[in-house]
Amino acid sequence: MDLLDFSDCKLYFEDELPAEAERLIAQAAEDYGDPAAELALLRALLLAPEHLTVLVSLYRYYFYQHRLEDVLVVADHAKRISARHLGIPNDWRLIDETRLGSAAATSFGLLRFYLLAHKAESVVLLRLGRITESRDRLTKLAALDSRDHLGAAKLLEVVDEFQSENPAPAKDASLTLVAA
Repeated sequence: MDLLDFSDCKLYFEDELPAEAERLIAQAAEDYGDPAAELALLRALLLAPEHLTVLVSLYRYYFYQHRLEDVLVVADHAKRISARHLGIPNDWRLIDETRLGSAAATSFGLLRFYLLAHKAESVVLLRLGRITESRDRLTKLAALDSRDHLGAAKLLEVVDEFQSENPAPAKDASLTLVAA
């Protein structure tokens, strides 16, 4: 399965968003940096609690505010919604190639969203210094994506290199990821 080919599938942001929720997301963008922005996003979430566009907006807000624990809550919620629609278990450890194939037949675009949310969650865990948890998720993702289209195997290489250079577990040891 080519995880880069999503030309023939519906993407999460193509689902219709209630007009008021859309207005609130736009308001949050205008108010960014002000506490009113978060309030607008939370109101949008109340209006459309399972709409992935709202969840992605809230995820980004928390991420750029460096509220990484909140990011994990939103990512988990988005993954659970996606998993339910895809007919796969909430527990990512139970997903195998058979379930992945079935999910792809249901909605390839949503499956790709789910897998990328899983990877994003792994990156946040790395930033929080929760390397073992992140590594477990990345290992599973790499096993499901044998061609490494999503980059989990490459990220695992970075984690392994970091761990080999810092073998003693230090309380302050954390991985800093920067965009290339």
